[in-house]
Amino acid sequence: MRAVVFDAVRSVPEVRSVAEPELPADGVLVRVAATGLCRSDWHAWAGHDDIALPHVPGHELAGTVSAVGAEVTRWNVGDRVTVPFVCGCGRCEWCRSGNAQVCPDQQQPGFTHWGSFAEVVALHAADVNLVGIPDEVDFATAASLGCRFATAFRAVAGRARVREGEWVTVVGAGGVGLSAVMIAQAHGARVIAVDRNPEALAMAHEVGAEHTLLADGRDIPAAVRALTDGGSQVSVDAVGSEQTLADAILGLRLRGRHVQIGLLPPIDGHPCVPMDRVIGWELDLLGSHGMAAADYPAMMSMIADGLLAPQRLIERTIGLEEAAALLPGFDRATVAGMTIIDPQRVD
Repeated sequence: MRAVVFDAVRSVPEVRSVAEPELPADGVLVRVAATGLCRSDWHAWAGHDDIALPHVPGHELAGTVSAVGAEVTRWNVGDRVTVPFVCGCGRCEWCRSGNAQVCPDQQQPGFTHWGSFAEVVALHAADVNLVGIPDEVDFATAASLGCRFATAFRAVAGRARVREGEWVTVVGAGGVGLSAVMIAQAHGARVIAVDRNPEALAMAHEVGAEHTLLADGRDIPAAVRALTDGGSQVSVDAVGSEQTLADAILGLRLRGRHVQIGLLPPIDGHPCVPMDRVIGWELDLLGSHGMAAADYPAMMSMIADGLLAPQRLIERTIGLEEAAALLPGFDRATVAGMTIIDPQRVD
């Protein structure tokens, strides 16, 4: 099969012919129809995750089952499927309680094993982790759910439990941030989007942000407090930096809730957090790490009912060659929306 491969941390990725992955006994092989290019993929390439080399990245995917392991009972060749980026083992107490997203023995395509920047990907514990794609949802839309949209859905609806009429500040208007804007607005919240890219802010306004703030050196928390008469009830850091984390937290009102989605790798030591404000104002700090397959029905129902339209967040579709070229600089990308890869496409 064709796949994007890199041989060392920060080495130049290239498209080459490699063997298809082995079929897990409890899993499936999926012929990839669409997969997302995400900042998390860049983190893996940059050495911020413990991966075996050489490596094929990619963790947001949708496609068709092409082979089924002997222990699988729920899926057949030809089924249209997607999958959360965190695949639980299916056996532990966390998986049994519907919280596979924190499974201590989890598998993650594109991190713990080769991922979906390829024509075929292997997925483990298929009976627990796979999600069927309704006929009315296309592969690109389904792939866009696997990491950023599903993570944002659980962060906003599950972790922060956003309520109608609340103010929500979303810092970062990339794929996950735009998803959070759309989802918060669909739940009746009033949304403020913050980003350094005017095009991303324009997209945020289109998908539901009531206000947008350009991160151009201004005092973001002060601007949020002015717009909300004291601060937001909920903040989301969809970037993952010391500055964006602080801006999100300091823009909250008393007893507000902050959800951290953006990864904070300890590149220069662990980031500082304004814990004096957290303690003094009794703020809740919440982590959000994907969403288990068991939680997909609520999200899929809102999509089917037209309350959510994740396909609006897809900005472009590219092939494997362009994906390989874009990956090393994706931390600096100014794309206002999601980039989807079609492994069958020839650039």
